[in-house]
Amino acid sequence: MSTDRCRCGSKLDAHGRAVQPRKVPSLTTDAGVLRTATDGSGRLEVLMIRRGHDPFKGKLAFPGGFVEYGEEPSAGCLRELREETSLHGHSPKLVGAYGDPHRDPRKHVVSLLYNVCVDDFSGVQAADDARDAEFVDAETLLRERSAELAFDHAKLLADLLSFHAR
Repeated sequence: MSTDRCRCGSKLDAHGRAVQPRKVPSLTTDAGVLRTATDGSGRLEVLMIRRGHDPFKGKLAFPGGFVEYGEEPSAGCLRELREETSLHGHSPKLVGAYGDPHRDPRKHVVSLLYNVCVDDFSGVQAADDARDAEFVDAETLLRERSAELAFDHAKLLADLLSFHAR
């Protein structure tokens, strides 16, 4: 392959044709934080943010976001959790990878969902691009309120609950 370039700056192949850069998916992480309900019912609650921006503005989603270049994905997950909810997580465990090319209307995004431990929930507060941060009854959200979830987060929530039940 030649190292020559065309006027637009693209590399040229051996036949003098411009070689287009390869498109690759973006990588995001989501933090799945569970706790036992504080009302004594023993039910599981999941931490959700309410999105402050499109796509899915106003919908519930896991705290998360794009992994920065040079950042380890689990570290990015803990960073996004802290940025969006003010909570400090630890011990992220991979639940699954989600890569449907149509899961995000902006572009092809692959997301890694981690189950994250949090020791102190008292400082939960929405920040960054999250409009709100709250704990929601996990089963009710999945069974009765899944239309309120952004992206494919109903599937992510189902997988998180299965992972937690193991």
